[in-house]
Amino acid sequence: MSWKFIAGLFTVLFIIFAVAGMFFYFLPFQTTEFIPKILENRNYNFSVSGDAGMQFYDNMRYPSKIISYRIDGCNLQKADDMKTAFDLLQSETNLSFHPVIMDEYISVTCDERVKIEENYFIAGEGGPTNITKTNNFNVILHGAILLLKNSDCERPNVALHELLHALGFDHSKNPNNVMYNISKCDQTLGDDIPNAINKLYSVPTYADLSFENASASMSGRYLDLNITIRNDGLQDAGKSKLIIYANNESVKEVDIDPIKIGEGLIISFKNIFVTQFNVNNLRISIDSNFYELDKSNNEINLEIKK
Repeated sequence: MSWKFIAGLFTVLFIIFAVAGMFFYFLPFQTTEFIPKILENRNYNFSVSGDAGMQFYDNMRYPSKIISYRIDGCNLQKADDMKTAFDLLQSETNLSFHPVIMDEYISVTCDERVKIEENYFIAGEGGPTNITKTNNFNVILHGAILLLKNSDCERPNVALHELLHALGFDHSKNPNNVMYNISKCDQTLGDDIPNAINKLYSVPTYADLSFENASASMSGRYLDLNITIRNDGLQDAGKSKLIIYANNESVKEVDIDPIKIGEGLIISFKNIFVTQFNVNNLRISIDSNFYELDKSNNEINLEIKK
């Protein structure tokens, strides 16, 4: 047997084994499922202490403590009562109110002929008209006040009462409180509502991206991944980046479009080729360059389902 024949045989065998190796390397031969690793709950957690049922819903607030308003169709006294109510609440809390000519957070009208949808007002003639629910807050994006009565009191208790409704506060059971359902001149604001407002609006106006759901499976060298990202913050989230790691090595990066308050984004990947053998951990991370309420929930780890 000549050396040329032997060399040719080894060459053929090498090619066969190389092709088989490549085939084995790329062929899906086993399916592995991954589920979120159970970790301590690090999500941002917030609640207002105080009387049960103080607000219509838990943790109601506007995105910012700087709240714009517009007064339209009110006579001089009603407009002055409303402005005084804004000034009074501003002096007692960390809120700041300012008038605008459009795109206001709180709309004030005084015309009884104005049509108001029944579900606009939860109680009285003031209340939130647009609420977005997140895991942290019920974010008020717009409120409205219909001021029907002139105030005969030294302090504009009617206007203040309706303003607090627009801020999400319900009636009080205390007849001496300005939020009692029957208005009297000797009623006072008290400390509970200002304290609740100060606590609510001590939280900065940041976005908060977090993972709502995540699951994955690998068939051989190929990864399928389904995730849901949600913005539970007080501001629209800007552009960010999603990075997928297998055994701490990056295997995929993708840009994430801006996400509005309370909205989410479902992202699915099919057949991501992974070079690593024996993948036992997947880590998914959100890379953002803007402030968030909690950066610790920008990452989730997935482990093999047992």
